[in-house]
Amino acid sequence: MRFLHVCTIFAATMLALAAIGPSARAAQAVDVALVLAADVSRSINDEEFGLQQRGYAAAITSARLLEAIRSGAHGAIAVSFVEWAGEAEQKTVVDWTLIRDEADARKFADALRAAPRSYVGRTAIGSALDFATGLMEESGFAADRLVIDVSGDGTSNQGRSVTEARDAAVKAGATINGLSIFNQRAAGEGGYLALHTNPPGGLAQYYRDHVIGGPGAFVLPIDDFNSFGEAMIHKLVNEVAAMPGADRRKAARQDSGARRFAALPDQGALSGGP
Repeated sequence: MRFLHVCTIFAATMLALAAIGPSARAAQAVDVALVLAADVSRSINDEEFGLQQRGYAAAITSARLLEAIRSGAHGAIAVSFVEWAGEAEQKTVVDWTLIRDEADARKFADALRAAPRSYVGRTAIGSALDFATGLMEESGFAADRLVIDVSGDGTSNQGRSVTEARDAAVKAGATINGLSIFNQRAAGEGGYLALHTNPPGGLAQYYRDHVIGGPGAFVLPIDDFNSFGEAMIHKLVNEVAAMPGADRRKAARQDSGARRFAALPDQGALSGGP
């Protein structure tokens, strides 16, 4: 009888654990939980969107990034991909995905390449940061670090204050890094579009002043969408490695991918934020 009683308790315990489900069990440990937040506002045309999308996919599957992932304490990262434009236009295109190896990375990249463009709206960076911060809370992973990686080609012109959203994200434990894209085509059209994509002091300075924040935050500027993929590889390697500022700049010089940016204005090193 005692044996049957023990078996009954064991069976009940197993059923209770099954009912709890995976979300309430011990979370998967990762070195970083990373939200990739991509600007798809109207200043970016379809050709530029395609270059951006393919650039992200190439970066996720790059050998350099996979080596950086393997070198981490947990040998794994969690990544989600968001497209954003106006105040009410944010969409999770690829949900939280564990990436440990090439197969994981290719699955993520395939899902990204298969997705249609989500929006063609205005530019609400603050709203995008709020959305990304909320997404962090739903990841289900136990991350050593939280990073929001924002790419864009213009200043915020709608929605929540960028600096307020930045400060809230940093308070929640995230570091926000930026990839600022100088959209030469849009800037060349003149008028408001030129000021939007090339504000006084340049877009990289705008990102430094208003967008990035948290420990080790940095901006990597590029001069066109053609170099997006290579820049994103270089940026993601630095984010996954999460080295202190001085060591990161040293690694940037040693990284062969950084050589493409050395000849461009303000692009030879990574720039720290507030």
